[in-house]
Amino acid sequence: MAKDMTLWWASGSPPCWRVLIALEEKNLQGYNQKLLSFQKGEHKSKEVTDVNPRGQLPAFKYGDIVINESYGACFFLESKFKSQGTKLIPDCAGSDNNCALIALIMQRMFEGNTLHQKIAEVIMYNWRVPENERHESAFKRLKETLTGELQLWEGYLQKTPGGFLAGENFSMADVIVFPSVAILFHMGLSEDKYPKLSEYYKKLQVRPSIKATWPPTWQETPGQEIFKDI
Repeated sequence: MAKDMTLWWASGSPPCWRVLIALEEKNLQGYNQKLLSFQKGEHKSKEVTDVNPRGQLPAFKYGDIVINESYGACFFLESKFKSQGTKLIPDCAGSDNNCALIALIMQRMFEGNTLHQKIAEVIMYNWRVPENERHESAFKRLKETLTGELQLWEGYLQKTPGGFLAGENFSMADVIVFPSVAILFHMGLSEDKYPKLSEYYKKLQVRPSIKATWPPTWQETPGQEIFKDI
């Protein structure tokens, strides 16, 4: 089955990392994969645009099926291989508790998109706008907005038993959100300011699926401290 899959991805990209983690959790090692570079513009190559006309990563193909959005690819893998590997979304039938858990998983998953966007806004402003052209008030507002978002997640983890985002077991919520949390700490987020997020990061950092897919570029070079004052 895995041999029928191909993933085009980039190191350190949270959307790409989600799919890599999902594949590991579903025991789908051995798929075809191509590590590409955003810096070299390889995501705009014809090979990628033939699969994803937007020229974005990840690009994912299973047989003749193409799913290029990371949420969609993760959902597809869980649906297609539900009885294989880790069950990332529980069955709802016959259990109100399970239905409530599914609702929480879905809530945290889609809130993860908001977290990722607010992280990206700070990163992109820092990377794309030269220092002599920055409006410090605008940059400050972006960082304040992200601070408020992180305080929400810190509160979620304080109220959730088990150390995961949606209950006592690793779920699709963690597949989706962990890469965004990881990039925060890779780029200098204070462990002291966000102890629950830090605890969550350290807990999942050693999970086999995450260790196996850790961004290779992060192992070679330290991250910029973009989030040290968040």
